[in-house]
Amino acid sequence: MSNNDWKERLGVVFSTNPDFDFDKENETEEETLPSQQQDLRVMLDKKQRKGKKVTLVTGFVGSNDDLKSLGKLLKTKCGVGGSAKEGDIIIQGDFREKVVEILKKEGYKVKRSGG
Repeated sequence: MSNNDWKERLGVVFSTNPDFDFDKENETEEETLPSQQQDLRVMLDKKQRKGKKVTLVTGFVGSNDDLKSLGKLLKTKCGVGGSAKEGDIIIQGDFREKVVEILKKEGYKVKRSGG
């Protein structure tokens, strides 16, 4: 987490207690489901990307570390850039078939969706 989390503590203005530490209530991270229980969707997306095509993988349930490691695996195998955040993995370019094959080899339940 970053130190710049001021938006989450808008209710706390100032504290005179030198031992005060802002408690985050929803800091529990989700348990990562096994790959056989994951239901992933792979689609092509170009909305709000100035016409550029990206492969979007949605439906991942688990921690951010596991999401980022899966995203890194996909980016490495496809040889392109991308990102992984908020349960979605974005791979630059149209790599739907390759991503589906990689995810099936890793043991994930995956479907193509969209056009």
